[in-house]
Amino acid sequence: MRILFLGDLVGRSGREAAAAAIPGLRQRLALDLVVVNAENASHGFGLAPEMARALFLAGADVLTLGNHAWDRKEIFAFIETEPRLIRPLNYPPGTPGKGAFIVALDDGRKALVAQAMGRLFMDALDDPFRGVQAAIAGHRMGAGGTVQAILVDFHAEASSEKLAMGHSFDGRVSLVVGTHTHTPSADHQILVGGTGYMTDAGMCGDYDSVIGMQKGGAALRFWKKVPGEKLAPAEGEATVCGVYLETDDATGLATRIEPVRIGGRLSQAIPALQAA
Repeated sequence: MRILFLGDLVGRSGREAAAAAIPGLRQRLALDLVVVNAENASHGFGLAPEMARALFLAGADVLTLGNHAWDRKEIFAFIETEPRLIRPLNYPPGTPGKGAFIVALDDGRKALVAQAMGRLFMDALDDPFRGVQAAIAGHRMGAGGTVQAILVDFHAEASSEKLAMGHSFDGRVSLVVGTHTHTPSADHQILVGGTGYMTDAGMCGDYDSVIGMQKGGAALRFWKKVPGEKLAPAEGEATVCGVYLETDDATGLATRIEPVRIGGRLSQAIPALQAA
């Protein structure tokens, strides 16, 4: 299975850049599955239903959220009727929406996409490790399994917590990829048990910024330590950032992982489709 995961979309710049890039990447890389973290798509805070619809129309199969999941109130009703939009599975029982979704590909293969949120330097939620364990407990990857791939978006601040998640589920899922810090890490790898891993996929947004927000107001908050003007997303040319993964259908494990960085200010990284 050929999979593309795109990191946090920030504001209009990131949202539009990702939507423009997905159709070409689907064709260029013969993608089977596209997953996008869209929790910052609406002016940097939350996701509006019409933006979700536009991303699905552009070719995203699943959208994930995070700590800004509920910033747009319209999302409460929308997430109950749109199973392709998932939020962290370790929100307390009774929270709207679901934390996992099984995508059925046109050829009959299936992929489980789950999201959890970290607890270090984040809101106090239920245990993400036990939550992921419960989400995948009824599934076996590979030929004859219930799914052919399992992806985990771990929305967390601390790299240590993300690495712990990767190693905890190494050999049991296809990919553990971090989101939330908006900065692409250089540690994409296949762990010893066969799980693809990257501490943070980075953001789809303008990198002439403070993690996607306009520099002036964001930097001033560190100087003065008092509330200032409302943060607004930077709107220059975005870099589309994420990770590309190939899996073995027989096992569900990763066979290839590469970073994706297209456009904007960062060094470019565009995987090439290899002959079978």
